[in-house]
Amino acid sequence: MRRAVSIAVLASLALAGLATGVMAASGGTTTSRVVARVTVTASEFKFTLSRRSVPVGTVVFTVVNRGKLSHDFKIAGKTTRVLRPGASATLRVTFVKKGRYGYLCTLPGHASAGMKGILAVATTPSPNTSGPPVTEATTAAGPTTTVTVDMYEYRYELSPTSVPSGTVVFVVTNRGGLVHNFDLVGVKAGAFLSPGATETWSVGLAAGAHSFKCDVPFHAERGMAGMLSVG
Repeated sequence: MRRAVSIAVLASLALAGLATGVMAASGGTTTSRVVARVTVTASEFKFTLSRRSVPVGTVVFTVVNRGKLSHDFKIAGKTTRVLRPGASATLRVTFVKKGRYGYLCTLPGHASAGMKGILAVATTPSPNTSGPPVTEATTAAGPTTTVTVDMYEYRYELSPTSVPSGTVVFVVTNRGGLVHNFDLVGVKAGAFLSPGATETWSVGLAAGAHSFKCDVPFHAERGMAGMLSVG
């Protein structure tokens, strides 16, 4: 009798242990390990990423709209909701292989105005992956010339309009009532300036004709474009 009771108790314990093991196996969930976190700041019309290279794995993007217009952020087939000024959202993306992944704002005209870029995904983190990209162009040997650029709706006034090759310093001022910028195509795109704002930057220019335009959607088509003669 005691032997039968012992066998019954052992059998019950074995079944309980088996049941516990099944529950533990079925109840456990597998989650992707976060390998990097990237802060994405949206404004008119650009993205600034806290890092430009991440390792393969799951990356969490925290997107914050610091601009005055609505924006969103799309990368690797995933897109945040449209963010109103001051709003933020989190986007979780798993990169399974290394490569170069494009990102952009999907709102009409925003990507063409500059809201796009490339994120590098590598097998290991790349050094110097933090901070905004360097945009200052390399200066060239030769005389230094200053060009005053005044921006209006919808035109530029440059003085002078012809300069010698060498280092050119641009003093750009928005004298209009809308946001504008001065993009020396293929050389450097200036910041988007609010009415009354100004900026100064220098580039090295070789002889030739250099086109410029405003990157705000439809401004170039309305007349904010031209040519600077160098040489």
